[in-house]
Amino acid sequence: MANESILIVDDNPVNMKLIRILLTGEGYDTRTAADAQQALNVLQEFSPRLILMDIQLPGMDGLELTRQLKANPATRDITILGLTAYAMKGDEERILAAGCDGYIPKPIDTRTLPELILHYLER
Repeated sequence: MANESILIVDDNPVNMKLIRILLTGEGYDTRTAADAQQALNVLQEFSPRLILMDIQLPGMDGLELTRQLKANPATRDITILGLTAYAMKGDEERILAAGCDGYIPKPIDTRTLPELILHYLER
């Protein structure tokens, strides 16, 4: 599904760069944001099919941003995958309850991420 658009929201520049390089290499049109406000700004001019949403963001966290996006008719149909390094018991349920369509634990497996993204885009 080359040329599909993806927004990467992550406050860790190394993670963001790695994911962006990986997905751009697969032919995706990617944009990035380091926090919720930057993500909202990017979404004013960019309409992604999928958002990779870090849950632990400075300021407004990724769960609150997901709730806002899913409540907005203009953004509610965007597939959102929650990313977190804190894979504790109950986290997946909490992430899905906030409106995320899926959950990816960190560290991200770069070998399987493209297949996982494709799976969600084909839904």
